[in-house]
Amino acid sequence: MKHDTVIALDLAKYSFQACTLKNNKTQRNRAYTRAQLTAMLSKHPACVVAMEACGSAHYWARTVEAMGHKPVIIAPKVVAGFRVGHKTDHNDAEAVGAALSHPGLKTVTPKSTEQQGLQGGERIREHIQDQRTATSNLIRALIFEFGITITKGFAGLRAAIPLILEDAENEIPMPLRYELSELWQAYLLLTQRLQELEARRDKLIKQHPSCAKLMKLEGVGPVNALHLYLMLGTNGGNFASGREAAACVGVTPKQFSTGGKVVMGGIGKRHGKRQQRSNLIQGARSVLQKLQNREPVNQKEAWLKAMMQRRGFGIASVGLANKTVRTAWAMLHHGEEYSQPTLLVSA
Repeated sequence: MKHDTVIALDLAKYSFQACTLKNNKTQRNRAYTRAQLTAMLSKHPACVVAMEACGSAHYWARTVEAMGHKPVIIAPKVVAGFRVGHKTDHNDAEAVGAALSHPGLKTVTPKSTEQQGLQGGERIREHIQDQRTATSNLIRALIFEFGITITKGFAGLRAAIPLILEDAENEIPMPLRYELSELWQAYLLLTQRLQELEARRDKLIKQHPSCAKLMKLEGVGPVNALHLYLMLGTNGGNFASGREAAACVGVTPKQFSTGGKVVMGGIGKRHGKRQQRSNLIQGARSVLQKLQNREPVNQKEAWLKAMMQRRGFGIASVGLANKTVRTAWAMLHHGEEYSQPTLLVSA
């Protein structure tokens, strides 16, 4: 990205480093307070303001855009490759400016307040879910120390705990029995809170035009619809193509090329958005499990059935997840509804 004047920011809570570059040459690199930075940016002529993706990056992107500047958010992994010397605010700001000049740079699209609100609600739901899982594991582990096992799942835990706490014959001491009872009540409260959050989220997503549109895809429920919308953007503008979006999630093969020889590997677990990839593949698996026990009724199901027979259940699940991301991007980018696959014509 070539620009005459660039202000590269290293964001923080209270102290901000701003590196001003003109024709890719550093003119000034100094620290500002929040008030000083806001005043400087409001008086500066329109230019590109680049920053690293971090806490408050989307807020600052919206702020500088309202001042007439063009915001650019760059992933931290990209910025790290351009840092020279030790990790300091001064060097970080220069690295942001240097990364901006890279010809193949891929940037992060700033999120709106509505998108950040939806994302924040989902983070809270995931946090409550993690707390409930941790509480469940703690209860099971403490009881297991006394030789008592509980079957997997919430139903098994719900059925076993009252009986275990009331059984005077087991070896659990009375003080611990009381604490386990309190912990069990906390688990029930977390479960109730999680159910309330999920109910509000599902209602909100059904009313959201883009999310409601994405839920028509096979294997896409409220969670996957919300994550796809947040990743792809309102009109799919976060990515240039559906394949680029699928590669960001991590459902495309890793490529290793040298000397004109191209080797395609597996999808890899270290790259992409792991939680979103896991959710998409899980949704795809549920579709394939139902398809295993019946004949395909349309072209897409016939393609999936043939892939399962040729490559196996796991690879077919990843293939459907890949196709789901690409289709979702096309729907949002072109503003179209999901067109149902063509029905198979029986001979």
